Amino acid sequence: MNNSMINSSVSMHSLQQKLDILSNNIANVNTNGFKKKEASFEDVLTNVKGQPEGFRQQGRMSPLGFNQGWGSKLVQITTNLSQGPIQATSNPTDFAIQGDGLFEVAVSKVDENGNPAFQTAWTRNGAFNLSPDANGDAVLTTKDGYFVTGVDENGDTVRPIVVPKGYRPVVDENGTIRAYNEQDPTEAPMNLGSIKLVRVVRPQLLRDLGDNLYTLPAGITPADQANVLQTVNGAANNGADRVSLMQGYLEQSNVNLSDEMTDLVMVQRALQLNSRAITSSDQMMNLANNLRA
Repeated sequence: MNNSMINSSVSMHSLQQKLDILSNNIANVNTNGFKKKEASFEDVLTNVKGQPEGFRQQGRMSPLGFNQGWGSKLVQITTNLSQGPIQATSNPTDFAIQGDGLFEVAVSKVDENGNPAFQTAWTRNGAFNLSPDANGDAVLTTKDGYFVTGVDENGDTVRPIVVPKGYRPVVDENGTIRAYNEQDPTEAPMNLGSIKLVRVVRPQLLRDLGDNLYTLPAGITPADQANVLQTVNGAANNGADRVSLMQGYLEQSNVNLSDEMTDLVMVQRALQLNSRAITSSDQMMNLANNLRA
């Protein structure tokens, strides 16, 4: 196998991975709160091939030798947390985050002993529901039925967030939830705590869990987790890293379809070029093998 076939085959593998990332972004262009993925590549190996001394001619400014690469490889897939468009829905259980923040939810699962358990996950999708519980009250859940995590006045985690029957929840921009009596508007509002919001400090460490959810790598310690996600509730927000909440709004995907389609065409052309390079190399090897003295 000659150098051009090695270079093209390695590059085609990386281009196929880039194509998969673009396809996933395009498929989620209408997904609420979706954040597009971006890929980073680097050269597999680059060396300098020497040239005979006879190539050194008078007036030549460039040095002898030329760079020879061996393709590229995917080194990292990062999540772009840039703000997506905000759309008004007038639904009191729809929430949009402004800033580098995430909602915390509890994903139900089964542990190794077969017992029900919860896995902490984070999402940007604020399309929530008020689901009835056994007491006739309502709990705040995602569209998939996962509990939305809250915090009480002491900063302790609350799961689930319970809204008493006959009360209407109103959420401030800092996530504080107040319940108003729908039958008696003169009654003072009830404080139900806050929707837990976390600020993303190192988005490159987030892992996709599926269903527009993120999780952290296995084995990460609580101390390391604080370096990735920081709780916003109760913390001072300045203008540089402010995270706020908007009730009755939803954040749309931050995927720009025109940009993704442009990258898609470029990747397809690169795949076509490398495919032709492999075909040409195979034809030349075939000709060489069929030469007769």
